Order: sequence, then structure tokens, then C-alpha cells
Amino acid sequence: MPDTVSLEIGGRTLIIETGELAKQANGSALIRYGDHNVVLAAVTASEKPREGIDFFPLTCDFEEKMYAAGKIPGGYIKREGRPSEHGVLSARQIDRPIRPLFPEGFQNDVQIITTVLSIDPELDADVLAVCAAGAALAVSDIPFDKNVAAVRVGRHDGKFIINPTLPQYETGGMEIVVAGTMDAVMMVEGGGHEMTEEDFLGAVAFAHDEIKRIVKQIDALAKKHGKKKRVYPLKTVDATLKAWVEKTFKKDVAKAMRIIEKAERNAAFEKLGKDEAIARCKKTDAAILEMLQDPAKSKDFGKILKGMEEEELRVMVVDEKIRPDGRKAGEIRAIWSKVSYLPKVHGTGLFQRGQTQVLTAATLGSISDEQRLDGIMAIPNKRYMHYYNFPPYSVGETRPMRAPGRREIGHGALAERALIPILPPEEEFPYTLRLISEVLESNGSSSMASVCGSTLALMDAGVPIKKHVAGVAMGLILHGKKHAILSDIQGLEDALGEMDFKVAGTVDGITAIQMDIKVAGITIDIMREALVEAKKARLFIIGKLVETIPEARKELSQHAPRMIVLQIDPDKIKSVIGPGGKVINKIIADTGVKIDIENDGRVFIAGPNGEGAEKAKKMVEALTKDVVVGQTYMGTVTRLMNFGVFVAVLPGKEGLVHISQLAPGRVEKVEDVVKVGDEIMVKVMEIDSQGRVNLSRKAVLGGGTDDEESTPRPPRGNGEFKPLGGPSGPPGGDRGGPSERSGGGRRRRE
Repeated sequence: MPDTVSLEIGGRTLIIETGELAKQANGSALIRYGDHNVVLAAVTASEKPREGIDFFPLTCDFEEKMYAAGKIPGGYIKREGRPSEHGVLSARQIDRPIRPLFPEGFQNDVQIITTVLSIDPELDADVLAVCAAGAALAVSDIPFDKNVAAVRVGRHDGKFIINPTLPQYETGGMEIVVAGTMDAVMMVEGGGHEMTEEDFLGAVAFAHDEIKRIVKQIDALAKKHGKKKRVYPLKTVDATLKAWVEKTFKKDVAKAMRIIEKAERNAAFEKLGKDEAIARCKKTDAAILEMLQDPAKSKDFGKILKGMEEEELRVMVVDEKIRPDGRKAGEIRAIWSKVSYLPKVHGTGLFQRGQTQVLTAATLGSISDEQRLDGIMAIPNKRYMHYYNFPPYSVGETRPMRAPGRREIGHGALAERALIPILPPEEEFPYTLRLISEVLESNGSSSMASVCGSTLALMDAGVPIKKHVAGVAMGLILHGKKHAILSDIQGLEDALGEMDFKVAGTVDGITAIQMDIKVAGITIDIMREALVEAKKARLFIIGKLVETIPEARKELSQHAPRMIVLQIDPDKIKSVIGPGGKVINKIIADTGVKIDIENDGRVFIAGPNGEGAEKAKKMVEALTKDVVVGQTYMGTVTRLMNFGVFVAVLPGKEGLVHISQLAPGRVEKVEDVVKVGDEIMVKVMEIDSQGRVNLSRKAVLGGGTDDEESTPRPPRGNGEFKPLGGPSGPPGGDRGGPSERSGGGRRRRE
């Protein structure tokens, strides 16, 4: 039997188990939540540190198994392969709060694999995976400073709720994932429909209270059933070498840190490399020279130098109140932007802030272009997609071009989340939207620059968004008991600082937020201070965007497809499609449009120009229109009979013009008046109980009608008109002759 702890979270029972599954891993934990959700986490560490690295090699994976939702993967390949976008984002949410909690200098490979074994498709398992990973680390023998857990916060009826379902956070206007320890918040990710800063802080505080309850149970499980922590070697630098480097290069580091231009500053630090250190120690200390020439110890030099850079940054920002590029703490870098940069693209926005430059291109497509998702979650198809690309030249480097990595996917998802709340609904703007942000230069905050570029591109394309959305990255520098909050951090401040706090929104509130830290957590008070400064920065940036394009263009780009939406009776869908798609394919061939038909009767027509779309609209309308009594139609004669003629008034719909209704005077033979293929104007006089349509040409020509023709037409027999003196004939009678007549309920007489 497994060892378990449990508690109530968000109205469901959370059970944490260990000791039954995956026992060869260093630690494992299984979480059961509610009636259907089961997530397993297994954590393993290598026996020895990895040689030749200066970072902590942690890998986190979120494995989505289709059997968990009772599904078989779609398409030709039936085996799970590369992770979905949701899987990548979930893995990042595990990594970010856990990584800072490992001991400094720990360089053994650690792999955390979380596997979704069973799921309620309306309840996201990502936060359960964080809790499972935290519990697995807690019961393992791997050194880990503080236990961690996570919850999702939504809102229902104006109140915060824990771990809402997908429909609840769709309607509640808020969805925030918070991870933390017993003492502090470690990570925040989420968004909402223009949340206020106080709403957001209230949600984080509410989440942290629930996190503490989960961590308390994890602590209890680890205390009773956890393994004794092993002693792993921690990488430390040689104290003698450290003292020599700090003394020798102190002035050089201080000078280089104060160079404003990124390229010049990087060049200055490049000169402070190992070769320079060897040259200096030749004149002073043979023992230091020996250490620098030792491959095992020479790697310490770069680590010591980076530590000096971090300390110098703290002194500058916190004590001297200056930043490496000369700005004040709340000052934003110089901004400029353009729209309509690319002639053929539907909408473009070029946004530059300091040395960060992003070009975003917007493309409009039909509703059939939306992204269809095949995963374990009941996530609807996506009509808005945002992708973020970070080529190596943007930071002056060379490296192989590969598929998007986790960072690119994460930044794209954050920018996507920021814009979704201000997009027009599908019923108002029935387009699929695909935005691509190309980072052309980067010196910090490129993800937030892509938010700004996307706003410009959407407005340039004529997408009717009502408000501008801007984003800014905030930083935190700690020095002793003092700290400084920085607005619009650049790359150096991000790399050496303690926090990257991205906030995006409109003038009225926050739409997306992401916080990562490198220390053991921050307090709500520090977050509140950062949010106050972030709002000031956001409003300033929005003002710059307004100067570039004050509102969305009234007309779509001339290169964008024209979309028309019709609502037809669902029963008429088959009339539009036709047998084997014959009818709809002919419309598409004749007009050059794309047509998508939903089961509820919505018809989406997308054409390269308005003319083709309008033509297709009329054709669909004609196919789905009903014949109306009293209306006049221009019809085509389809058949001649001895008692009258049949006239097609709408596609698939025809009626009978009796010989007495062909002309004002007496007509001996119908051939004397019309022939097959003639177009004549007719008026609908009656639709009888069997759905048969009686038409009159005489009524249109001004000859009036007589009493005989104002009554329903009597039935025929054997193809010959035989008045029976009553309004209707024997059951099953028809007046269509030997030929079957489509659309009017007539059948062939045998």
C-alpha cells in the first residue's frame, strides 16, 4: 500500500501518494485529484556532476498520454511523439519555480518526468504536475531547499476559486497559475480580461494561502516517508583564485559595467578574459598562473568574473541609483515604431525599444484556417495564433537554425495571451488571425516588444480592436536588505538580476503576466511595488503606440480576404453542398472563394476580393431561399406540358404556370407563348398543402386572375389535365407528368 496524505483543495480531494510506483527513481509521487485526474512524477539524479559546464543541468518533461482522456491520436501516426504546445508550456511551469531551489553549485543532471495518466478534459493537469514534482523531490534523496506546490486561480460570481475548469476560467475573466513555497511566491503565469493590479495581487495572495496548505502536507509526507538526503558534491571556486581575480579586476569590471552601448560593453568584458588574466599574473603570482592554466580550475575564472559583475550591478543600481545604460530606475528606453512596413502583408508593425527591435506580421484567413487541436484537454480550436522567432543574428551570434525551442514557444504563448482579451468575437469578425513576431535585435524584453508590435500589426490590418496593448519587463535587484525595482530591463539586468516580471495590458488593466525569479521567492509587497511601476511604464508605451496609429484602420488591407457570414436553416445545408459536394464545388469554381459551413447553419465565405464573395453569397442565398407567396420572380421555363409550363424560380425550386395563367387572353397551346429556356416574370399565387407552387404570368402582365385560378390546382391523371371539381385530388396524384420534378416533393409516376 502507498503512503498517502490528503486535503481538500478547490472543492475536490487532493491525494498525494508515494512508495508504490516508479520505485527505482530517486523519488516519485502520484497525485489524485477529484474523480478523474491522476499525475505521476518521477525524479532522478545522476551519480556524478557533469564535467565542463557552468550551469545546473535540470530537465523537466510533461508527458501527455492520449489514453488519459480515453482517446486515440488523430492522423496517420498513432503514437505520441513530440510534445504539444500545451505540453511544452506545462514543462516550463514545472522548471521555473523549481530550478532556483536547488543548492548553489549543484551540477548533477536532474530529470523530472511528469506523466498524465488520467484526466478530466476540462481540468488542466499542469498545476498537479508541479505539485507532483515538488512531492517527488521532497521524498527523494536529492538536495532541495524548500518544498514547492502550485494552484490555478479563476473567478466565479466575483469570487476567487482554486483550480477552475476550462469553462469557468473562460467565463470568469481570470486565469493565473501561481507556484510557491511555504515562505514566498516563486512563479506567476496567467492573464485576464483587463484585471486591476489589486485584483491580480488578491488572486496571488489567495493562491499562496492554498499553496501553503499543500506544502504542509508534502512536508508531512517527506518527514514520515522521505529518503535521507544524500551528500552530493557542490561546485565551488578556489578561494585563493577568487581573491586574486576580485582584487586584480575590480576597477576593470566597474568601468566596463558603466559603458552604455551593449556592443562596446561586451567588447570590454571580452578583454577581461583568461588570456588577460594570465598576462597579468605572469608579472605577479606564479601560483595563480598555474591555476589558470589548469583546465579544471581555469573555468572558475569566468564564474568569478560574472559574480563580480552581479555585485557591481547591485552597487550601481541600489546604492548609486544608476543603471548600466545611464537610465533611472523607472525610465523607459527610447521608442519608435512604424506600420505598413511590408507592402503585400495584411498588416505589419515594427516596434523598437532601445536595442530591442521586433517586426510583427499579421495574416487574416478564413475560419477553416484555425488551428485544430488534438490533445488530452478539451481546448477549443484556435482562431488566433501568435508565434515568436528569435534568430541568432538578433544578438550578434551564430548558431544552427532549428525548430522553435521552449523559450520561443513560451514567449509566443505569452504575447498571444496578452492580445486575446481585446480581439473582436468571431461573430463580429469571422477571421482566423496568425501573427508572427520576428526579433531582429534583442537587448532584453523582446517578448513584450512583440506584444507592442502585434498591436500595431492588428490595427494596420484593419482588425477592429478597440484598445492598444503594450507590455513591459520589470526587474528586481537585491543588495543586502535593500532592493530596487527596474522598468524595461535590458539583457544585462535580466541576466544578472533577481527577477523578470513581464506585465502586458491596456490602459484599463492587465491582460497577461509572467514572473520568474532566481532567488528563493519574493513577497507580495515587492510584487505590488513592481506592478505600480509597470502600470506607469505600460501607459507611457501605449502613448507612443497611439502616436503611430491611433486606432484600427476602418478598412481591411486590400490584400486581405473578404469574409461574408450567412446564417441559413441547418436543414438547407444539404442543398448548398449538393450530392457529393457537386453544388458547393461549382460555387467555389465559379467564384474563386473558400466556403466553410458549420453544423449550426453558419456559412463562411472567404474570397480574395469582395466581388467574388458577394457573387458566392447570392448563389448560396438562392439555394437556401424559400419561395414566398405574393413575391415576383424572374424564372426559367424548364418543361412544357399540354396544361401549362414549369418554371424554375429559384435553384431547385419550380412551380406550375397553368395554361390559363400564361397570358391575359386565351392560350390554345403553351408553345405559342413560351419555349424551354425562356426567362419569364411570374408571381407566386399559392403554395398548396403538399408544397406545390402555383405561379401566374398573367398577374405580372396585368391581366389579373379569375376565380378558377385562385383555387388550388386539381390533380392530373396519366399526364392529362382532368378537373375533378374539388380543391384536391386523390392521394398520391401529381401534376408533373412522367418526368420527376426536383425540389417540390413530386415523384415519378410509374
